[in-house]
Amino acid sequence: MVDHVAQLIVHSGVVPDIGLSAQCDAVERVGRPTAVAIRDGRIIAVGDDQLLQLAGPETMVIDAQGGAILPGLNDGHLHFSASAMIRHAHLSVAGAADWDEVADLLENAEPDASGWIRAAHWDEASLGSDGASAVLAANKRWPVVAFDKTGHQVMVNAVALEILGLQRISAPVPGGVIGRLPDGSPSGLFGDAAMQLVNNGLPEFAEEQLREAFAKHQQELHACGITSLTEPGLGPGGKTLMAASCSTQSLEILASMARDGQLSLRINALLLFTGTGGESLQAVRRGLASKLTTATDGIDPLRLRIAGVKVFADGIPRSGTSWFHDEYQLPCGHGHGALVLQGEDDEQKVAEFRQIIAEIDAAGLQAGVHVTGDAATEALIEAVEHLGDAGQVRDRRHYIIHGAFREPELLQRVQRAGMGYSTNPKIRADAGALQLALLGPERFAQQQPLATAAELGVAASLASDAPVTDPDWRNSVIAAVTRDTSAGAGTGEAERINLAQALAMMTQTPSWQDHAENDKGRIAVGQLADLCILRDPLSEDVRQLHQNPTTHTIVNGDIVHRLDSPN
Repeated sequence: MVDHVAQLIVHSGVVPDIGLSAQCDAVERVGRPTAVAIRDGRIIAVGDDQLLQLAGPETMVIDAQGGAILPGLNDGHLHFSASAMIRHAHLSVAGAADWDEVADLLENAEPDASGWIRAAHWDEASLGSDGASAVLAANKRWPVVAFDKTGHQVMVNAVALEILGLQRISAPVPGGVIGRLPDGSPSGLFGDAAMQLVNNGLPEFAEEQLREAFAKHQQELHACGITSLTEPGLGPGGKTLMAASCSTQSLEILASMARDGQLSLRINALLLFTGTGGESLQAVRRGLASKLTTATDGIDPLRLRIAGVKVFADGIPRSGTSWFHDEYQLPCGHGHGALVLQGEDDEQKVAEFRQIIAEIDAAGLQAGVHVTGDAATEALIEAVEHLGDAGQVRDRRHYIIHGAFREPELLQRVQRAGMGYSTNPKIRADAGALQLALLGPERFAQQQPLATAAELGVAASLASDAPVTDPDWRNSVIAAVTRDTSAGAGTGEAERINLAQALAMMTQTPSWQDHAENDKGRIAVGQLADLCILRDPLSEDVRQLHQNPTTHTIVNGDIVHRLDSPN
C-alpha cells in the first residue's frame, strides 16, 4: 500500500484483462482489480476497494458502479483536423440515398464566409461511381467542392472549375486521376495527387473557425473515451487532404492550444510534405530541412509531438491506384495500379521510395507509410529491410498504414524489421462488397490479417481513419472481432480476433507506435492516469459495446468527460 493520499480514486468497477495473447479472456472478472488510485497525473495503486483508504478530505472519488475501467483509448490513425472540420464546417451528404439527392442538397445549400459550398462524405461504395455529372451541374450560383468519404477523391461543380481555372486542363497529373467527359474535358472528379489542383485553390479557413471546430471535436472524442491519437499528416501537403484543413496552420493551432493548456488530448503528429500522391525525395529533404520539425519544441512530448513523416506510397483500391501484384478483379483502367511517387516506371518509383524512407530514418524520425496494395506493402517492407538491422533502425518503429499481404511470411518480416502495422477494420466492414468485387474472394479474405499478426507478435493496432469512418473506437473493435462487412457476416473467418486482443490493439500497441509504452496504454502503477470508464462491464457479445457508453474520461488525472455533464 502506498503511503500518501490519492487525488482521485476510481472504485467498484472492473479492470478487464487486456492483452494480445489469443488465450486472453476480456470478460473474465474473477480476481480482477476493481479500483485505481491516482496522484500527480500518474497511477499510484491498482487493487480493490481497499484503495479507498488512500482518500483524504480533498480526494475526488468516482464510483464506477460495476462498469469496465479501461486505459484511455488511443486511435493511432485519426485525421483530427479534417474530422473536426467535416463535422463542424461542412455540409454532410452522407445520408443521401442517390446522386440526385446529393445534387438537391448542394442546390439548396448556402456558402460559407469564403463564398464556397463545402460538402463532405459522399461515398461511391453506396451511391455508385457516376456522381461527377450530378455535382458538375449542381448550383450554378456558387462554387461547390465535395470531398468523398475516403479522402482520396474530390468533386467540384462547373462554377468551381471555372474559378479554379481547371475547365480546360488536359495534362495528366503523376500519381493522380482526373475524371473526363466524353469530349475529354474535366468531369469535375479529381483523385489522389490531382486533388491538389482543387484544394490548393480553395480559400483559407479562418483561424477562429479551426480553433472552434478543434475544441468541439476534442470534446466529442473524450465523450467516446479517447485520450490519445495520431494525426497522420499535417503540413504543406495536408491541404490536399480531405477537408483541405490538414495544413501547417492546423499544426500551429494545435501547438498553440498545447502551450495555452487547451489541448487535453495527447497527439502524435506525422508531417506531410506533398499529399496523396507525387511525393519525391526532393520534397522530403526540403520538408525535413524546414522549421516544421521544430513546431512542437518546448511542449511536453506526451501532450503533442512531431513523431515522424507520412508518405502516401499508393492510392486506394476503389480508385484503381493501389499497387497490387495481380490485376484488379473488375476492370477499372489501371491493371495492377502503381506507386503514386515520382518516377517514370515501377523501377524508378521503388528506388525513389527507398531513398525517401532512408532520408526519414536518417533524420531520426518515424515513417508512417500509406500502402493499400500488396505490391506497395512489400516494397515498403523491403525499403525498411534495406536500411539494415541496426538497433536504431528498429527503434524508429516505421510502420505500415492499411497494408495488404500476399502471404503470412511478409508479416514475419514486418516483425523482424521492428515495424508496426496500423489497420482500419471499420473501413473494410463498410466497403466490403465493393472490395470483394474489386479484389476477388481470396485477396479480400486476406485483408487485415489481425489474428496472424497477433500470433506472430507483430505490433498491430486498430484505428478509425476518421473522418473516413466515425471515430468511436467501438466500431473498430466490433469490426475486428466479428469481421462482419457489407459483403456478409464474418463468422468463422480465420482472421477474427477476440475482444481482449482488439482492446490491446487500441491501447497498448498504439502506445508502442507512439514510443510511449512506458507511459500509457495500460492500467498499472506508474502509467499516466488516462482512463475510460464504461457504464457496464464488458459483455461476451462484442456488439453490446454500442449500448455501453463512456461515463467518465480521465486524462492526466483530470476528468475531461462526464456522462451527466451538461457539456
